[in-house]
Amino acid sequence: MDLVDHAESRFREVADEVRKYLGSMGITPAHILPVSARHGDGLANKSDNMPWFEGPTLIAALDELQAKPLPVELPLRFPVQDVYKFDERRIIAGRIESGRLSVGDELLFSPTNATARVKSIEAWSVDGPVMSASAGQSIGITLDDQLFLERGHVASHRSEPPVETNVFRARIFWLGRSPLEVGRRYKMKLATMEHTVEVQAIEQVIDVADLSQRPADRIERNEVGEIILRARAKLALDSFVDNPRLGRFVLIDGYDMAGGGLVSMEGFPDQRARNEPTSQNITAVEHRVTSDARWQANGHKSGVLWLTGLSGAGKSTLAVELEQALFRKGWQAYVLDGDNIRFGLSADLGFAPEDRAENIRRVGEVAALFARAGILVITAFISPYREDRDRARSVAPELFHEVHVKADLSVCEGRDPKGLYKKARKGEISDFTGISAPYEAPSAPELEVDTGALSLNESIEQLLGYVEANFGLNGRD
Repeated sequence: MDLVDHAESRFREVADEVRKYLGSMGITPAHILPVSARHGDGLANKSDNMPWFEGPTLIAALDELQAKPLPVELPLRFPVQDVYKFDERRIIAGRIESGRLSVGDELLFSPTNATARVKSIEAWSVDGPVMSASAGQSIGITLDDQLFLERGHVASHRSEPPVETNVFRARIFWLGRSPLEVGRRYKMKLATMEHTVEVQAIEQVIDVADLSQRPADRIERNEVGEIILRARAKLALDSFVDNPRLGRFVLIDGYDMAGGGLVSMEGFPDQRARNEPTSQNITAVEHRVTSDARWQANGHKSGVLWLTGLSGAGKSTLAVELEQALFRKGWQAYVLDGDNIRFGLSADLGFAPEDRAENIRRVGEVAALFARAGILVITAFISPYREDRDRARSVAPELFHEVHVKADLSVCEGRDPKGLYKKARKGEISDFTGISAPYEAPSAPELEVDTGALSLNESIEQLLGYVEANFGLNGRD
């Protein structure tokens, strides 16, 4: 600071640059401090040359930093290495990666979500019974229930389980002989788990010299990049920042270790089932009016036309225009729009990944009820996660039609009818799809409408043609 005459304006300017630079990597600095080592300004004592700065000294700021928790202080993670059978006992063997467990603890096993209590802890070369064990110990346990368990399952306490997901972000250091590319499949090893994962997207490559970022369609040897990986099955893991013991992995290409990575769940929800019915003594109502009878009365079939796409792609515009066109033809059609739903049904939800997932679950259930009542439901939701759209489809798969309203991010950002992209670029909106949160485009939609290439009238004509072909009844114009 002595080189700039301890100027507050210059400090603020540089501090803003540092925050912006670190923010691009998802890092928030605890403090940015003005100091001068030449005379000790701001190091151990407050500086008389900088009375405008009210923050801590360097020594005080360092004293505020919290030490990383020890593995034993983290939530329990006990990956199953193998299951052995001795006499009448089934011993689940493995190494406790973090936390601790005791006899009598109730354990949750992921990803099956089965539960049982620890009946005994078996240890080698130990005299007497073992009542507890902690991180770093290799042990065996027996349970009070005979569960199906296998290598790769993870035991935890019910109150602090790992994440269950089939898609996640990762920061990868690539060592493979061949470049990492979208669509390639690799074997992932995480703790005792092994699964095949596919590279769904390469978001950027990071220059290790200056940490700058650039878009890329491949990651070459010795490069660092941020990617999205998808598996066919649910995986039990943790974000690296939450629990490093279950947050790092390696990728195997053929028989070679091709890369190492750190798990990030930023922008993705935990897919662990949390919405199973808790009510007791409930019975589904049997309707006496069949779907065919409703269709004949209305003159058309019912269903769910699920419009998904980026903000600004034109979902709501198309939905409202289509609804009006069908109404003029005498059809029973109704639009469920994202913003309108959040005024009522989902007024209690925010835009965090878990809230987005719950919002789409609710809409999927409501849309299925409308469709079973004989109405053609047109939904207009970003619905960014493929897993959530698949769950909405599973409620009434025979009635569900997915429509990808396609437009490039640059096109959507150029339209920006609500000014949301500008706010997201400024950091005023967090978890904004396409900017700071992911959008997983449909892999096989029933229909794709490219609003970046088609006019509004052409898009509506394409939609109307699809609706008449798939929902119309013979003999009706």
